[in-house]
Amino acid sequence: MSNYRTPLREVRGYGAAHHGTGHWIAQRFTAIALVPLLLWFCFSLLYTIFTADYAGAIAWIHQPWIMLALILLVAAVFYHSALGLQVIVEDYVHTKWLKTATLIVLRLFNFLLAIAGILAVLRIAFVGV
Repeated sequence: MSNYRTPLREVRGYGAAHHGTGHWIAQRFTAIALVPLLLWFCFSLLYTIFTADYAGAIAWIHQPWIMLALILLVAAVFYHSALGLQVIVEDYVHTKWLKTATLIVLRLFNFLLAIAGILAVLRIAFVGV
């Protein structure tokens, strides 16, 4: 069987980059993980709002499993967001330097928001605000 792909085509960057499958799987995995996490969060939040006061909500976050689930939720949301925004930028921004700069800024922004969210959960869980 002969190979119809010329070396020139691969040099110009039209060949497969071999990284799209991992990205696609990560995006689907985070989407599947977010479904139960978001359902749990919405129902728990509604229950906590209607049955507890401020101290009760703080006590709710003090529970180790609740704290862990909230940290997983924050991490999954911002990782999924970073993956989705990366796809959008790669599809619609065609200037190489602008694409690279936008991807760096968006990845940094998502990382900082994830760290801020996780630190907020930890502060509430351990300090109590």
